[in-house]
Amino acid sequence: MGKTELYLTIILFNLFFVLFVVAVIIYINKYKLRKKEYLNEIEIKNEVHQKEILTTQLEIQRITMQQIGRELHDNIGQKLTLVSLYTQQLLHENKVPQVTERIEQVSQIINQSLQDLRSLSKTLTDDKINQKEIVALIQEEVDNSNLFKRCHISFKHNFEHLDLGFVHKNVLLRITQEFIQNSIKHSRCENIWITLNTSDESLWELKIQDDGIGFDSSLAASNGIGLTNMKNRAEIIGADFSLNSKPNRGTSLSIILKK
Repeated sequence: MGKTELYLTIILFNLFFVLFVVAVIIYINKYKLRKKEYLNEIEIKNEVHQKEILTTQLEIQRITMQQIGRELHDNIGQKLTLVSLYTQQLLHENKVPQVTERIEQVSQIINQSLQDLRSLSKTLTDDKINQKEIVALIQEEVDNSNLFKRCHISFKHNFEHLDLGFVHKNVLLRITQEFIQNSIKHSRCENIWITLNTSDESLWELKIQDDGIGFDSSLAASNGIGLTNMKNRAEIIGADFSLNSKPNRGTSLSIILKK
């Protein structure tokens, strides 16, 4: 074999070797890319599945509460009503003053229990989240909280009607309730400001802020602020969640659902 043939053989060998190495690198990169895409797909499916589970849990909770409310009204409520009628009959028939006084006390307890039961039943069966606009639901919560006069709560919005389903309205209302309750209980605030707006970029944006004592965000789990509950609810519908607080600087919450 001449030098020319030897050189050619070496060049071809090196060329094939380089091509082989390049092919292996391309294969590895494609494998990593496919693996990454597969893992991303699995992660997306898991997130969707988790949201579906949480949404189903909310719906099951709502239906269960309504069933309990109807059972309280139709079963226990009817029995208490019957007992109340019996006590009224005993009051009418009894002629002993001391016994009459005790029967009246029992009757008052039964009637109060019946009122409490009817109120609880109405609360459980009242599907107001489906029936009312989100603006009305939040305003109702604000008005009820302002009755305690612990701090002043204001609510502003830039729309009158926003077509939202049960899950979205439930998330917005429960997060608002959670923030208000924790601010009143823990922050010693004088004011709470709530805004719910819509824009070209977002379906809605909920912002809540108080002027309370605040807390160290890194210790949120031990401050009873309900951060985990609010964050989990936001994740149900894929909303961006942000809560900021500093000692003596108040607490602010922002939840945005982009279009």
